Amino acid sequence: MKKYMMIFIGADYGTLGLSPEQMQAQMGKWFAWGDKMEKAGVLRGGEALQPDVKRISGKGRVVTDHAGGEIKELVGGYYTIEVKDVAAAMEVAQDFPDYELGGTVEIREVMVFDR
Repeated sequence: MKKYMMIFIGADYGTLGLSPEQMQAQMGKWFAWGDKMEKAGVLRGGEALQPDVKRISGKGRVVTDHAGGEIKELVGGYYTIEVKDVAAAMEVAQDFPDYELGGTVEIREVMVFDR
C-alpha cells in the first residue's frame, strides 16, 4: 500500500456566490465523501485550509499577504489516503465534490525515506 495526498484546488467558496443552502449542500457532499473513504478504510487524515495566505520567499524572507479572493487557484485543503496504487487513488478522487464548481484534485504520492 502507498500513501497519497489529494490536494484540492479551486476558488474560495466565498467568491463563488453560493447561497447558504448551496454551501450547506456542498458541505454535505464533503461529509459523505469523507464517510465513504473512512468506511473503505483508506482515509488517513486531512484538513480544510483557511483562504488567507501568507507567503515567505527568497533570501530576504519577503512576506506577501493574499486574501483567498485574490488567488485564482487556491489550495483549499487535502486528504491523505492509503491505497494500492495511483489508479486506486484516482478512483477515490472521482467523488471529489467540487468538480462541478470547477475544482481540481492534484494527486501526489507521499515520499518514503529510509533512515
